[in-house]
Amino acid sequence: MKNAIKVLAILLIGLSVVFGEQINRYGSTTANFLEIGMGSAPSAMGEAYVAVTGDLTSVYWNPAGAAYLRKSAFSLMYQPWLVDINTVFASGAVVLPGVGTFVASLTQVGYGEMQVTTLANQDGTGEYFTANDFAVGLSYARKIANWFSFGATAKMINSQIWHESASAFALDLGVIVKTQFFAPGGAKGKGLDIGMSISNYGSRMQFDGIDLIQPIDISEDETGNYGDVIGQYRTQEWELPLIFRIGLALKPIQTRSSTLTLAVDALHPNNNSESINVGGEYALRISNSGRFYLRSGYKALFMDEPQFGLTGGGGMELFLMGNRSVKVDYAFKDAGMMGRTHAYTLGFTF
Repeated sequence: MKNAIKVLAILLIGLSVVFGEQINRYGSTTANFLEIGMGSAPSAMGEAYVAVTGDLTSVYWNPAGAAYLRKSAFSLMYQPWLVDINTVFASGAVVLPGVGTFVASLTQVGYGEMQVTTLANQDGTGEYFTANDFAVGLSYARKIANWFSFGATAKMINSQIWHESASAFALDLGVIVKTQFFAPGGAKGKGLDIGMSISNYGSRMQFDGIDLIQPIDISEDETGNYGDVIGQYRTQEWELPLIFRIGLALKPIQTRSSTLTLAVDALHPNNNSESINVGGEYALRISNSGRFYLRSGYKALFMDEPQFGLTGGGGMELFLMGNRSVKVDYAFKDAGMMGRTHAYTLGFTF
């Protein structure tokens, strides 16, 4: 009973934080590629994944989810994003019994080649430049008990555009509490799961590079002074997109062959309005050969002027010899006026 009261208190505090502030700071952060959802399974479930465990890509949503991985694993996601932007997310986990789970991850977003234009050459100078975003993370997660886990991710973030770049350091922190609410027979850890995470808590980013160095004349009306003093534009520092998530996950159907997972997340970002994501997954086990997955959800409910909406997808996992498996997942997301985006993930356990 005491544990139940503690869980409810934590949930109420989290919800008060999520919905307590009404000021929306639109366009006030940088490195917003960190808000692109990673993993086909979470994307197909409407990105309601902060309390879902057992999937390597859950480390992006809540590092505590990696504590429930049973075997070491590797995952690679490719996501053609909007307007020819390509996103790649790779992660690998090593499970050490009695110690915890370590996960290394890499996020890369490429924006392709673009023409260099100036005021004098607005149709292009004949040169091209590129822009890329990177995030490299190292995560650690551990179960303190079968019903409680915590996790943390330390990551370096870098953004580059032509000759300019900016870097930052950030932390992701999360916990998952597995309760006995709605559990069959009241079994502890088999009922409602509660997850909370805070993502991208870190330093600010400030761009710097050789293109910001320009010769200036500090006094154009005077003769005899230094007419070509080296000057440098100083850019403004920008915050990272901080996101607080709290979510619930429940498996109302748990049989030997079928599992139904329902999830809901509430989000409080520092650069947008609050919103809610909902999703579900149905998993069907085919003897000892593998599993099939069907997923659907809805992203950004109650957000002011949302561009996202319906999501869906599916996947297949094949069991191999030596207690290994290979998994393929697919997801699509409705991005409103920007059309639909797709995500493809290939995973291995060994």
